[in-house]
Amino acid sequence: MSHYEGDLRATDGARFAIIASRWNPRITDALVAGARKAFADHGVAEDAIDVVRVPGAWELPLAARRLAERGAHRAIVALGCVVRGDTRHFEQVADGCSDGLMRVALDHGVPVANGVLAVDVHEDAERRAGGSHGNKGEECALVAIEMAHLLETLP
Repeated sequence: MSHYEGDLRATDGARFAIIASRWNPRITDALVAGARKAFADHGVAEDAIDVVRVPGAWELPLAARRLAERGAHRAIVALGCVVRGDTRHFEQVADGCSDGLMRVALDHGVPVANGVLAVDVHEDAERRAGGSHGNKGEECALVAIEMAHLLETLP
């Protein structure tokens, strides 16, 4: 019986992309910093990481699709923060973004790590952007490395 599992070693020449929303910059900047640190801690050179900024979470899937189409990145990390408000806009943006990111991954065969926080209150985002619940950007960078490695080893 064969067993396949990714690991946290980026292969030589592997490029990664971080796409981050500018909305809620205190949170998203912390997520980007966490992702960059995780990549660096696992041997990914700074010049092998492209950082792309978009206006908000809604725009993340389109930018991810463009990068996936180009084929230069082994994996993409998408980072953003959507905080619930008084309208349905929260659900529309959070769900649409998540669905779009999954579609990019499936349509193009490129791992897309979804690090878009969808929280009820800003304090929940702070806890997930380097606070008591860790850093979702860091977690997503690790997922990107592992999934890129796994896809390279699968038959």
